[in-house]
Amino acid sequence: MKLPYVEPYKTKMVEPVYKSTEGQREKWITESGYNLFNLKAEQVTIDLLTDSGTGAMSDRQWAALMTGDESYAGASSYYNLKNVISEITGFSWFLPVHQGRAAENVLFSVLVKEGDLVPGNSHFDTTKGHIEFRKAVPVDCTVDIASDTTLNAPFKGNVDLEKLERVLKDNPSEKIACIIVTITNNTSGGQPVSMENIRSTGALAQKYGVKFFLDSARFAENAWFIKTREAGYADKDIREIVREMFSYCDGMTMSSKKDAIVNMGGFIGFRDEETFRRASAFNIIYEGFITYGGMSGRDMNALAQGLYEGTEYEFLSSRIGQVARLGSLMKEYGIPVLQPFGGHAIFIDAQKFLPHIPLEEFPAQTLAVEIYIEGGIRSSEIGTLMADRDPVTRQNRYTGRELVRLAIPRRVYSDNHMDYVAAAVKNVFDRKDSVRHGFRIIHEAPILRHFTIGLERIV
Repeated sequence: MKLPYVEPYKTKMVEPVYKSTEGQREKWITESGYNLFNLKAEQVTIDLLTDSGTGAMSDRQWAALMTGDESYAGASSYYNLKNVISEITGFSWFLPVHQGRAAENVLFSVLVKEGDLVPGNSHFDTTKGHIEFRKAVPVDCTVDIASDTTLNAPFKGNVDLEKLERVLKDNPSEKIACIIVTITNNTSGGQPVSMENIRSTGALAQKYGVKFFLDSARFAENAWFIKTREAGYADKDIREIVREMFSYCDGMTMSSKKDAIVNMGGFIGFRDEETFRRASAFNIIYEGFITYGGMSGRDMNALAQGLYEGTEYEFLSSRIGQVARLGSLMKEYGIPVLQPFGGHAIFIDAQKFLPHIPLEEFPAQTLAVEIYIEGGIRSSEIGTLMADRDPVTRQNRYTGRELVRLAIPRRVYSDNHMDYVAAAVKNVFDRKDSVRHGFRIIHEAPILRHFTIGLERIV
């Protein structure tokens, strides 16, 4: 008999899962202004709001915490992290920051000015927010097939190279702040970017004299997809693939709360010393001294260990396999999910799920609320609310994507939990015709509104 698959880890500590009634959940979500970010943790049964900072650290990471050096400057923990980053990514220059959006803030303070263009593949919410806050313009150059949720193509996160070259050709290089490519492409459903696409993007950047950075929160998952889907990489080690990916760009931003499996932390990697030096001044202003950058020594140690663990093939296969298992259950139940399944989350196509809810009533947010009421499952909307308003016209931006993201934390939930999630979503699917209306906005922030927005039901 062939032995069944087992996870490459075992449980050492547990925390409670909170149960509640449907009536309680209806009350709590109403009091929250129908914003799932406003819910208290104890009001959530299974939390799939994000995979950022929600993973379970290993015993080796916890052990590394105890040897952290908390010196203000020049701590051994900084040099430990520096060596690991250099080994895994190839970048000799780096700045620690407290999380990914801090990395964007520091880097864009150097590179982005008013009127600039920042082309890339579906900039995520904080990336777009930092660009637009500086009165610059993010330009989406994602391949068109990314918008087809039913198409089973291997690299739907890719940059459309023709679109990108048009932007580079039609504008002077000084107006292109940089190219940002997100691996994996979160906004397009956690879809990977091929090595060939990264290589070709780097070649275009060199041809037109612009800098090229990788938004690398899920770089290890992207490397796993390259290994398992792209010709010529099946026999290569994950870290070998990672080094090649980063060899084609000028630097990286990193939210270490994803693929490095820590609860807080991030960094910026640089190819050249000059950009590092310029960014260092902003790091000191916004984050802290350049050898701690908003992180404690113990957290830098845990991050260094997490970079090793997050780039292990067995771990990645288990993690991405659990995501795929949930996706397969959803598909079996007839639920319209984005295909192929992404690396960190399952994305439900809310327009296909609730076709009778107009875009003006935010179908993805409507579905996310219904899933919470049904099973206490917290998810997030990747749609019109997150797309925000056009900074000039102030009209809602309809991107063609109305997705509900079920982001799975690393090493946290069992397959039984995933079975529960699938069953709850199926129950909503079975009663979808009873969901008559969506929501209207009653208050919102001028930028990144989805984090604090207030809504009310349309009746």
